[in-house]
Amino acid sequence: MQKLTRITRNPEVMDGKPCIRGMRVTVGTIVGLMASGHSLNDILKAYPYLEEGDIYEALAYAAWRAE
Repeated sequence: MQKLTRITRNPEVMDGKPCIRGMRVTVGTIVGLMASGHSLNDILKAYPYLEEGDIYEALAYAAWRAE
């Protein structure tokens, strides 16, 4: 597994769920949006403070956790 630099866990942010760069956007939110058919561009439009790399790293993290 590559080192993940964009996924953070902090008990004071979203009860310690894995988040994107300490923001209140969880990996689960990103994965859920992708699973329900939203495109990368849809997500970036809805969350303009996210970067493309954030989404790819969230997916990589979720895939790693599923293993």
